[in-house]
Amino acid sequence: MILKEAIEQLRDGLAGIVEPHEAQAMIRVICEDVFNYDPVDVALRQESELPEFAQQRVSDIVSRLQRHEPLQYIVGSARFHGHKFKVTPAVLIPRPETEQLVDLIVDKNPSSDLRVLDMGTGSGCIAISLARALKFARVDALDVSRDALSVARENAAALKVKVRFFESDMLLPQPAATYDIIVSNPPYICWSERESMERNVKDYEPGQALFVPDNDPLLFYKSIAPYAMQSLEKGGRLYLEINQRFGAEVKRLLGENGFDEVRIIEDSYGKVRFAAAVKG
Repeated sequence: MILKEAIEQLRDGLAGIVEPHEAQAMIRVICEDVFNYDPVDVALRQESELPEFAQQRVSDIVSRLQRHEPLQYIVGSARFHGHKFKVTPAVLIPRPETEQLVDLIVDKNPSSDLRVLDMGTGSGCIAISLARALKFARVDALDVSRDALSVARENAAALKVKVRFFESDMLLPQPAATYDIIVSNPPYICWSERESMERNVKDYEPGQALFVPDNDPLLFYKSIAPYAMQSLEKGGRLYLEINQRFGAEVKRLLGENGFDEVRIIEDSYGKVRFAAAVKG
C-alpha cells in the first residue's frame, strides 16, 4: 500500500461518520502520528510505499473511528494551547473553548510570581498551560482521580514545567493554601443532556468529569465558590468554565458568596462559557 491509497482508505472509512472538513483534519493528525509526516511530507510522498505495520495501523484506526471512538484516545494525544498533551480515557479531551479560558487568565494577569490553583485538573492542560504562560507562576492542581493525576504528571514532565499535583475531591477541596488565581472546569453537563451528545463523547469520555445531577446542576460551583472565597488573597480572581444554560445562576451564586466584579463571558462562538469574579 502506498500513502495515497492509505489516505483514500481513511477518507472512505470516515465518509458518513464526520463532515469532510473534519475528516481531512483527522487524516492530517493520523499522518503525523502513524507516518510521522507533516502536510508537506504528505504532499511529496503520495507514491511512497508504507511498511506493513503502518497498513495494519490504518485499518485499526478506521475500525475504531467507525465505532465512534475519539481520535485523540486512539493516537493518545491532543493539541492544547500550542502543545501536545497525552490523553487517555481517564481524562477529558481538551477543548478549544478551554484554551480561551487560559488566554483570558493570561491576558488579565500580567504580574509575576502568581500562586495558581486548578481544581479538577484532568490531563493537566489548564495548569500546565498557565505554568508555561504566566511569569514565574507557582501552580498547584488537584483531581479526585489517581489515573488522571498520573496522566497530568506525565504531561508536566514532558512539557518541562513544575506543577504540584494533589489527590483531592472538589467537593471537599484540599490543599489549604492561599492563591492569587483559582480556576476550574468542573463537571457541569446535566444527565438529561447526555442523550443529545455525540457518541464519541458520551460513550468514551469519563462521565465523572462531565455530568452532574439534573436536580443539582451547580453542585461543584457550590463547593468551589466558598473554598475560593476562603483561599484567595484579597483581590484574587476566580475563573470558571460553565454550562451555558446556567450563567445567571452561577453569577448569583458567586455574588451570594461575596465575590465582586462577577462577569459572565461568551466564547468565540457567542455562547455563554465562562465566569470570572474578584475577591473584594
